[in-house]
Amino acid sequence: MKAAQNPINSVSPSPSLLERDLGRGLKAMIFAAGLGTRLKPLTDTMPKAMVPVAGKPLLWHTIQKLKMAGFNEIIINVHHFAEQIIDYVEANNRFGIRIEFSDERDQLLDTGGGIKKAAWFFDDGKPFLIHNVDILSNIDLQSLYRSHLENNAIATLVCSERKTSRYLLFDENNFLHGWINEKTQEIRTPVTNFNLETHRRLAFSGIHILHPEIFRYMQPLPEKFSIIDFYLSVCNEIHISPSTPNNLNIIDVGKINSLKEADKFLLY
Repeated sequence: MKAAQNPINSVSPSPSLLERDLGRGLKAMIFAAGLGTRLKPLTDTMPKAMVPVAGKPLLWHTIQKLKMAGFNEIIINVHHFAEQIIDYVEANNRFGIRIEFSDERDQLLDTGGGIKKAAWFFDDGKPFLIHNVDILSNIDLQSLYRSHLENNAIATLVCSERKTSRYLLFDENNFLHGWINEKTQEIRTPVTNFNLETHRRLAFSGIHILHPEIFRYMQPLPEKFSIIDFYLSVCNEIHISPSTPNNLNIIDVGKINSLKEADKFLLY
């Protein structure tokens, strides 16, 4: 398949629509269904979302960040110790906003399958945010939303140049074209005659904004699939772009040794 030369199936709302969306509130999904194996032994008795950082569960910090940015309708996928998450949200009056749950207790659906299962929630035709519960950052989510609309993309992935072993690969026009595992040198791309040297390597953060048009491409897929695998399978057909905010400070609270760093980030 030949690589697309121009944005395909892009979405281009006007600035007035953007301000309308921000004024009325936006929708988001929090990924909280994972087993949290890297946070054992804490996650032997609680879900990752309930692991405390700076005296509050990770879920509390994520919900507060989304609320402050105008995301007042949130869906949370649940699996591991799902009842603890549901009880916590209900005990807090659903934080004064609309919060729903996508129940994956019968089967974990992976990141892509989780989004697809929650498609019913995103019924207003507006872009929506996906945010991992174990990610803390200083990112301005309203600026991210604006950037997504200005890029005319169907998906905007928050990325950085941090050191990792696996990178997404973007061309000079900021189109996703592939993925590389630097440890194994495995490269995945749908692009014919792919040239690695002409592509920028960026690390994905676990925060992205999607337009509901994305669900049309997910329809033929099974219940369970990875969102990164999906992006790589369709990046020749749709515009998937990166967002690389200046001075981005981001912490993946996925490991025990990251908890102290997360405490410092939130307390200072």
